[in-house]
Amino acid sequence: MPMSTGEQNLVLFQSLIPKSEKLYVWCYDSKGGYIASSCPEEEQPLLDQTFYVFDGLEKLTAYAADTEKTHPEIVGSPIGMQWALTYESERSRNLIFVIGPTFYTPPDEQQVRSALVPYIRNPVRSSWADSLCDLLHDLPVMSYAIFIRYALIIHNTLTGQQLDLLALQSSYSSGLNIKNHEVFSHDRYKIYASEKAMLDTVRRGDIDYMDALQNSMKLSTGVPVKGQEPLRQVKTSIIVFITLVSRAAMEGGLPPDIAYELGDSYIQSVEDCRDSGELSTLAHAMYHDFVYRVHYLHADPGYSHEIQKCCDYINLSLDRKIRTSDLAALAGYTEYYLTEKFKKETGQSVSSYIRSAKIERAKMLLKTTSLSVHEISDKLAFNTPNYFIQSFREITGCTPAQYRRQRSEV
Repeated sequence: MPMSTGEQNLVLFQSLIPKSEKLYVWCYDSKGGYIASSCPEEEQPLLDQTFYVFDGLEKLTAYAADTEKTHPEIVGSPIGMQWALTYESERSRNLIFVIGPTFYTPPDEQQVRSALVPYIRNPVRSSWADSLCDLLHDLPVMSYAIFIRYALIIHNTLTGQQLDLLALQSSYSSGLNIKNHEVFSHDRYKIYASEKAMLDTVRRGDIDYMDALQNSMKLSTGVPVKGQEPLRQVKTSIIVFITLVSRAAMEGGLPPDIAYELGDSYIQSVEDCRDSGELSTLAHAMYHDFVYRVHYLHADPGYSHEIQKCCDYINLSLDRKIRTSDLAALAGYTEYYLTEKFKKETGQSVSSYIRSAKIERAKMLLKTTSLSVHEISDKLAFNTPNYFIQSFREITGCTPAQYRRQRSEV
């Protein structure tokens, strides 16, 4: 009997995901009917039931019906288990694919059992909960960044889109993704530096905040106090995160009446959330919101819309070669007219502005990461490390190595 389209896609996806990750992909119809899965047969009924218990099928059918959603969607649960949804066809969405489940941090069996109590209404559910707890430590644990990359690979393969992480800003995880406390507790100085960099991006209104955010996600423990409910622990971490971000925004110039009201609104939204998937989306939307509010405060009112758009493009593209022709096309000008107008409004040539912006980013990387000078040069797309060092010295008065030593002594 020939394989269905869903089954054929599952075979393809299995080849895209390393076997060591043990990440499963499921195929359902748009009404939530099970079609196929890459999950082993002995685990399939249990994990399918788990998806059902946590309202996964309701969220799946809502996602299938909402054709305005053109990106993968995260589905969370009160026990910290996550899935990602994507679709095969934008027009019909007859097939919905589910990636997961996975955890972002190793699950604590006692906490999970406590969180499952409201879901145990009969002996059948009790047996399900026991079986799930027995399977917990066999399920994959991976960071949000890795998980969403797999979801993006599958989504782009299915739809032909070319989405990247920036296209998923509203769906990105919070900067306080809970990690194993014992693993990271030995390197508090790195954690402090990464969190400081993350908050500095808010103070500066730096819209290219992904590096700082991801670096903090890799190191931060969030709030390490463990309670009986995993969902409560995540909420506490995100409320602390919102408080820190709102204070950083005020330090960056956002008026206190706006910052406090906005922060309070996000905190109330956190309390209203039902699962960790919603919390992840909300936390990143909050961070993005505060960064952009500060960014617009810092935007020079003397810049025209076209020149401000070019400046934003530059600040979002520091990891690549930026050509004047690309900026001219973005603004709708000839290269000659753009260079003249850019110099008149900013006081710098296009090349000088780009070089200064890259050096500012290099300073942040030197202060908050252990990347070598050569790695930073490559990361910021300088022609050679020597040119990077020369540019750094001309702008700051010292070499990158000297700058790093000076900041480490502070």
